[in-house]
Amino acid sequence: MCDSRLAAVSDSRPAAVCDSRLAAVPDSRLAAGEWLPRADAYRRRADALLEPLLACRREGRAHPVYDFLFTYYSLRPRQLRWWHPGFGTVLGGEPARRYLPRTGYTEHPDGVTVSGEHLHARAGTVAFIADLLGATASRPARFNCFGLHEWAMVYRSDTVRHGGVPMRLGSAETDAVVESLPLRCSHFDAFRFFTDPAARRNHHHLTRRSQAENEQPGCVHAGMDLYKWAFKLSPLIESDLVLDCFELAVEARVLDMRASPYDLREFGFTPIAVETPAGRREYAAAQQAVSERAAPLRARLLSRTRMLQQAAARA
Repeated sequence: MCDSRLAAVSDSRPAAVCDSRLAAVPDSRLAAGEWLPRADAYRRRADALLEPLLACRREGRAHPVYDFLFTYYSLRPRQLRWWHPGFGTVLGGEPARRYLPRTGYTEHPDGVTVSGEHLHARAGTVAFIADLLGATASRPARFNCFGLHEWAMVYRSDTVRHGGVPMRLGSAETDAVVESLPLRCSHFDAFRFFTDPAARRNHHHLTRRSQAENEQPGCVHAGMDLYKWAFKLSPLIESDLVLDCFELAVEARVLDMRASPYDLREFGFTPIAVETPAGRREYAAAQQAVSERAAPLRARLLSRTRMLQQAAARA
């Protein structure tokens, strides 16, 4: 049955599964007996996270919360299930040859590894992500937007983004909520979906060019996008970090939609009524929790991109 929650990750999974230090060491080598159990454990963890989403699809039922993670974000479930050790690690043994048809991999005297050529081909993307993550982390977190971006996307519009889901309030009442509160969106990829009247109400006019100047670590979407930046760097970074970011993206997406103007109780999500003072306090507390969970993931991802930049410079 289509569940309202993604499966919890067991705390009993091997520590090596979520330890990226070995994968970050240049020219480290893993024998088949070392990396195959890690790859299998990773796949089991990914399957446990993905099962609720796949259950909905087997029922032929769209999910207004989870589908976003594989439509707006382009990585498919089958791709997320594939384990990558990260740049600088050589996989040994005959099973490693299964990686050769995959983008970025090449033969090595000791096995198979992500190539230096692939790293150089992605150098621009690595630099962009490193700069954006560094700029975001350098700013204080703000928790005063109250998740109004989904409200701003339907403000004074006859069109809704989730047509099969009812709104909690009527159109006029939804518009009144937007008009009663300031719009303080700092994330361009949310802002670009605002209706024109809502965009004019935002405290800043955001553009792609100014993205690094406005992104701040309290933003739910900035936390969610750590997943996007992580998988865009795959296979240069280890899949365990990608999956850690995916877990956070799920939490952030659920918060995002619970605070939206849509009624998702049919899917098991109780609304956060940000149109009320109590709801805004609830949202800000949950937003802060997401931000605190995102901070170490952002730091890990930033560290990894810096290491990739150094590896490219040495090469």
